[in-house]
Amino acid sequence: MARASVPDRQPAATGWAPTRALGRAVLLTGLLLVAGVVLGRIDLIVLAAPFALGTAYALRRRPAALPQVWVETDDGHLVEGSDLAAAVTVGNPDPVDYEIAVIRGRVSPWLRIDRAGFASGARVEGRAVLDRPFVTSVPTSAAVDLELAGTALRWGRHPIGPAGARVATAGGLLISRAVVTESVQVKVYPKTEPFEAVEAMPRAAGLVGAHHSRRPGEGGELAGVRIFAPGDRLRRIDWRVSLRARQLHVAATLSDRDAEVVVLLDVLAEAGRSGGVDGAASVLDTTVRASAAIAEHYLHRGDRVSLLEYGPAARRLRPATGRRQYLTVLEWLLDVHVDVGGAPEPYDQVFGPQLLSADALVVVLTPLLDERSAQMLARLARSGRFVVAVDTLPADLAPPKDRGWAEVAYRLWRLDRDTMIAQLREHGVPVVRWAGAGSLDQVLRDVARLATAPRVGGR
Repeated sequence: MARASVPDRQPAATGWAPTRALGRAVLLTGLLLVAGVVLGRIDLIVLAAPFALGTAYALRRRPAALPQVWVETDDGHLVEGSDLAAAVTVGNPDPVDYEIAVIRGRVSPWLRIDRAGFASGARVEGRAVLDRPFVTSVPTSAAVDLELAGTALRWGRHPIGPAGARVATAGGLLISRAVVTESVQVKVYPKTEPFEAVEAMPRAAGLVGAHHSRRPGEGGELAGVRIFAPGDRLRRIDWRVSLRARQLHVAATLSDRDAEVVVLLDVLAEAGRSGGVDGAASVLDTTVRASAAIAEHYLHRGDRVSLLEYGPAARRLRPATGRRQYLTVLEWLLDVHVDVGGAPEPYDQVFGPQLLSADALVVVLTPLLDERSAQMLARLARSGRFVVAVDTLPADLAPPKDRGWAEVAYRLWRLDRDTMIAQLREHGVPVVRWAGAGSLDQVLRDVARLATAPRVGGR
């Protein structure tokens, strides 16, 4: 359970204040006593006695510390669309009861709270339950939980809190100052879209793996039959061919090798409006979800996967394999964001082909909204890298509704972008729109064909 709290050890004198009820009780008692003495009326003094005795009795036990407030969330693996459970807890460390405790809190708009309430009381349902305060009583040396239940709508780190509480005790004569706790960050991982690439990698670079390389070696893919040579295993002897040729022959195989996949995220620009897991997807939504799907697929096959961020931060995740790398990828993706107001960076110096392996398959997720993105793709293609550009721009991106030349400008921008994509394809960079399963099959087939094609002029 993730927990955030603010312990308060200040004395009661600095954290508690008299309420208006206490002021009225003292004022009324004083007025009755003064009037009784001045006018010589015993009945006024007798009338003031209950107010004085009641106030003194209520204040006989005063609080010694402020209430404690903390937020708890479930540390489970939250994915977009999964159920969320959290609680705001108010603790009473005093020897006196809290007659009234008022609790309020804030929650990220991407965490939809549908139900809220106390374990022993009525629950409030609706999508705006935290817009109202919750009131309860807290017994001495106890804690009361305001339980929250809802749905995680979008990937990222979303805060629950800050949350605050004010309590009243001594019959409502004393009230505490507001005790506010810090927020707790809830990790919501992107929902992995179904993705399956059945085509082989253009070039495998490792020593072991699941891809059939073009290099002879120990593997399961038959490459042909050749004459026996020193060092060949006896179980590789093909006896039928050996008896027919009267010379020992062995079955030659292709080695199984792993590959390195580099997923490059273009975060120079954002477009579209995110609607959460059940709504429309923005450029950043498509980029993050597609990255998680591609990484999961290739890591499951035993390949090495690394991530790069083409943006002001130029973040990088080193290549690795296995489930630990997949969990690291999901953590890394939570911090992806578009720095709209950032100053221009020298991307040519921060990012370049020298950072990528010559045998790596580079999958670039880009909306192609910035000319620097197209230039980066062209540089990677000219350096001999195997590059696949995945278009993450929403297909249903609506044109501007402003009057005047807005629609004409939008059409001209579309034509200019189509021209940019055509020029990239002329430079050998295939551009394909992300469509989930099978998105990259055809383009990987073309890249693999280019990798095996003979080069002209030694190039």
